[in-house]
Amino acid sequence: MLLLQEFNIKIRNKKGVKNSVANHLSWIERENDLMPIRDEFPDEQLLHITTPTPWFVDICNLVVASQFPLEASQLYQERLQNDAKYYIWDDPYLWRLCNDQVIYRCIIDAEINLVLQFCDAAPGGSHYGSTRTARKVLDYGFYWPTIFRDAYQFVSTCEKCQKVGMAISRRHEMPQQPILFYEGIDLMGPFPLSNGYSYILLVVDYVSRWVKAIATKTNDAMVVVDFLKSNIFCHFGVLKALINDQGSHFYNRAMSSLLHKYGVVHRIAIAYHPRPTAKLKFSIGK
Repeated sequence: MLLLQEFNIKIRNKKGVKNSVANHLSWIERENDLMPIRDEFPDEQLLHITTPTPWFVDICNLVVASQFPLEASQLYQERLQNDAKYYIWDDPYLWRLCNDQVIYRCIIDAEINLVLQFCDAAPGGSHYGSTRTARKVLDYGFYWPTIFRDAYQFVSTCEKCQKVGMAISRRHEMPQQPILFYEGIDLMGPFPLSNGYSYILLVVDYVSRWVKAIATKTNDAMVVVDFLKSNIFCHFGVLKALINDQGSHFYNRAMSSLLHKYGVVHRIAIAYHPRPTAKLKFSIGK
């Protein structure tokens, strides 16, 4: 009966008048004795599932409960306490604050191969070597202490990576140097009023010929200073030199103080000498 309880059985009663073979089974002779009924389940076992301990279990215990592992040496406790200040516990994940001030999520050992496999074969560029794969892991926001070593081991066993054989390293990359080195700045106007604006402030890069222009209401020094800080320095970094004419909106104390603060060389063009600002005037003409 215990075995029958595991199955979904529905018993229907059939009246004896309509059942012509009601006693048929009872009249059948037994050739062999039936085996005794066993109530226990054969080969019944209690399975115990174990999972590997994450690499950050000691850090979690220290961050959450301020507990060191048992029988840990003094040197290991000091190293663990020094590393724990870079970790943040946000249930159920552990996060690490790296040197680039970016927070990465720590993953367990069982997920490392899955992450490496995804980053190595990511769309838009795949099988480019261990360094590129490891950096993609960081770009996706994951972290574990041996990223570059595990990426090297994974790539060395990847068949497609061996066939492609691309070794794009820092030596082979194009230099990532900023273009905006020397810029010229000029102010155009006044023009007929349009929505309250009557001037155009223009900046041209002398290397890439990149042009940036905005409309302004006035032509004073503070407009130029705010433009350089919000549109140039914050977006593209500090310049090496800034070239302009002798206009009072460029050659003043506020402008000199700003450029001196960021270490930008301020070059003033000579009057009636168009060569230093030739590209700037050409952009204005266009």
